[in-house]
Amino acid sequence: MPVRSLFPAVAAASLLLTASAQEVVTTRSPEPTFRLTQEEIAQGWHVLFDGRSTDAWRGYRREEMPDRGWRVVAGELRHGAGGGGGDLVTRRDYRNFELQLEWRIAAGGNSGIMYRVVETDGPSYHTGPEYQVFDDPGNADPKHRVGALYALYAAEGAEPKPAGEWNETRIVLDGARVEHWLNGTKVVEAEFGSDDWKERVAASKFAKWEGFGVHPRGLICLQDHGDEVAFRNIKIRELVPEEARRGEEVVLFDGTSENHANLAAFGYHLRGDTDAPLAAIWTVRDGVLVCKGQPVGYLYSKDSFEDFVLEVEWRFDPAKGPGNSGVLLRQVGPHKVWPKSIEAQLQSGQAGDFWNIDQFGMQVDASRTKGRNTKKTHGNEKPLGEWNRYEIVCDDGWVSLRVNGEVVNEAWSCDDVAGPLCFQSEGAEIHFKRIALRPLLSPRGG
Repeated sequence: MPVRSLFPAVAAASLLLTASAQEVVTTRSPEPTFRLTQEEIAQGWHVLFDGRSTDAWRGYRREEMPDRGWRVVAGELRHGAGGGGGDLVTRRDYRNFELQLEWRIAAGGNSGIMYRVVETDGPSYHTGPEYQVFDDPGNADPKHRVGALYALYAAEGAEPKPAGEWNETRIVLDGARVEHWLNGTKVVEAEFGSDDWKERVAASKFAKWEGFGVHPRGLICLQDHGDEVAFRNIKIRELVPEEARRGEEVVLFDGTSENHANLAAFGYHLRGDTDAPLAAIWTVRDGVLVCKGQPVGYLYSKDSFEDFVLEVEWRFDPAKGPGNSGVLLRQVGPHKVWPKSIEAQLQSGQAGDFWNIDQFGMQVDASRTKGRNTKKTHGNEKPLGEWNRYEIVCDDGWVSLRVNGEVVNEAWSCDDVAGPLCFQSEGAEIHFKRIALRPLLSPRGG
């Protein structure tokens, strides 16, 4: 199966700058020099720079890439000394993530990688903490050296390569905890909002910038500090929030209690004027929730949920053949067939597809989207009749679909609203063994 990025397809040409860094010249792009493996895609990685396309980037406080300063050369995203152009930021924002890339800097050069940047009237560093990219010799301040959390935390045990050689950087953000890695070694670990963090910020120049390091979600930023620097092989994956691993589980159905057998957590809606009773469509047999598939409609949770990690175990009856159904997320507005929502597809062979219902606000990979449907990156369903497991993350604007342990789709900038969870009756018998979720804490506090 071909390997595909979760990021949109790139154009066949890139903009390269002349030596003067003033005139923009269009040249034919080479093939990408950096691709994800199938294993990386299944882990949720996507490419931010593949050696050819800058589609994932734009200028800070701009709609497009700068027309000067930055250029794509030999698989590298380079900034020329004195070229101008300003900082670059990702088009997509991130909350919890793992970022990996390589960089090299010219002798005496200075740059940085910032995260959770929010565009304000001020520069990017007014909001975004910085991973220091620097040519270290002669720099006496350990908090300004390579890998440091600039001006706050020194990079302990850092061993950067000399100017002109490639270094490997890894940044991990999970809630309030951040880690900086350099060439395979963890050199910084800090916690936003801790007493130690507050003391360090209060003693620094950041104390006068109210928005510094407080935003729970923001952009990744590559700094233009006026010096020559190059980046390559940039990839990122958004992470399931840490609180999902410690939050209290809400079990909507597992077939083991009287309330579950009575489906007390759910209501239902059917197409048109159909007045069939619940038990004519959804029944519990031997601890399994069985949906007959007719009439068309959906079972919905009486409670509404906004940010959560949802686990659903399902299968179709092999004796009755493949079927169609779906899980509707963040349903808003009146009940109807079908209500405004994001659908995580359950149709046989298509589990992991998105369907956008009634123009729900969301962004998806354009290269895999046709109309309202966004195809999964790859299939990972078990044979017909075996139990499958869905893990669905709704975290602020990010929605991720994981089928049997592999990430197969994601959307971002989604409308962050509370709504019921809906399970479709769509013409075929489908079985559910377990429906449970862990509500996430509000992301507003980091």
